[in-house]
Amino acid sequence: MERTVVRCAEGHVFSTAMFPMQQLDTGRIGPGRLIRCPRCARLRHAVPVEPAELVRLEQR
Repeated sequence: MERTVVRCAEGHVFSTAMFPMQQLDTGRIGPGRLIRCPRCARLRHAVPVEPAELVRLEQR
């Protein structure tokens, strides 16, 4: 199962095995989804993290 790295509205970065409706065009419904964040344990709006941004996060 493919995992997707996402960022919640609070700024927490985590990976999830399920990112609902990931295959739909982002221009049609937007990139964000409501997912339970494992850091703050609340339902939060989450968006996929761009690969270039992942590289910057790993360098910290």
